Amino acid sequence: EIELVSPPFDSISSLEFSPASPNHLLVASWDTSLRLYDIASNSQKVKLDHKAAVLDCAFSDSRHALSGGLDTWVREFDLETQRAHALGQHDESVSQVVYSGTTNTVITGSWDRTIRTWDTRASAPCTGTYTLPERIYHVGVTGTTLVVGMAGRQFHIYDIRKLQNGSEPKQRRESSMKYMTRALACMSDGQGYATASVEGRIAVEYFDPSPEAQNKKYAFKCHRQTVNGEDQVWPVNALAFHPIHNTFASAGGDGTVSIWDHTAKKRLRQYPKYSLSVQDIAFNVDGSRLAVGVSYGWEQGPEQAAKNVGSSRVYVREVGDEVKVRNFLQLPFDGSFSMKILVLLLTLYIISKRQKYKTIICPSQLDILLI
Repeated sequence: EIELVSPPFDSISSLEFSPASPNHLLVASWDTSLRLYDIASNSQKVKLDHKAAVLDCAFSDSRHALSGGLDTWVREFDLETQRAHALGQHDESVSQVVYSGTTNTVITGSWDRTIRTWDTRASAPCTGTYTLPERIYHVGVTGTTLVVGMAGRQFHIYDIRKLQNGSEPKQRRESSMKYMTRALACMSDGQGYATASVEGRIAVEYFDPSPEAQNKKYAFKCHRQTVNGEDQVWPVNALAFHPIHNTFASAGGDGTVSIWDHTAKKRLRQYPKYSLSVQDIAFNVDGSRLAVGVSYGWEQGPEQAAKNVGSSRVYVREVGDEVKVRNFLQLPFDGSFSMKILVLLLTLYIISKRQKYKTIICPSQLDILLI
């Protein structure tokens, strides 16, 4: 793991790797900057200043970057010449900026309750404005599918190719979690998406509306700790799917990053804890590296904020087999089978206590004993 030089001096808001180069990383920050780093040389190549905090960023290609933030403007930057092109403006702060490579469309979401589409090549770049019922907090894209997360735990799902003024979403959903959505990421295989809440939970959802597919969705608790006998619950700040293996990483206010296999419902790895809250994470294009943005996240209130000025850091770690799907043993689990297991384990426990030795059972022995 390496620590990048010249990090932002205020909280990190977004990380984004280049779609072409595995070594180029964009970092957006509340310090009003957008920075481009070269991981291979551990150097800052470009620093682009804004008038207000930058809330999100994206690449449109290896040479051009996009940004949006509190100043309400959507901008495109040529990273070689460092020239800025103002595409247009929302009525309120721009919370999300994504690029759909499949449709060559820039999509932005704002607290003004609209999503807008942009064509950077056109003389009038804004190609559509779509009003939604609530403020936009999260936007995710996979293939031609657009997922929009709003205040009030609402989600709309669109086909980008069919977006028109006044068009209805393909699906309307409400989060299965009770508390505010904090993060959204779409699966690499295009089958669904994951969301995370401020209450230390992650939900896995599927686009297919059929009952069979919907029966597979679930939610689970994570990023929680027991301190002095009390449970501490941390927000899950970021999610990122691996581009090759379709496993995903989660990052939380507890300073940890975990890798999950959402199909097997297993945690594959938890990395060592960082000194502060992890604000965002991103895999590079070939899935060989994971970028981790660490900064104070206000989970401990304003009293600690002054002590953590200038403490933001960006780390990049090599990833290995921990992000690959494993073949977990899947045993049938119905009422009769579970009862047999409980009776068998209780019997063996009693025997081992009486004979004063430890009984070790492997799955193959269980199969034989339960016939």
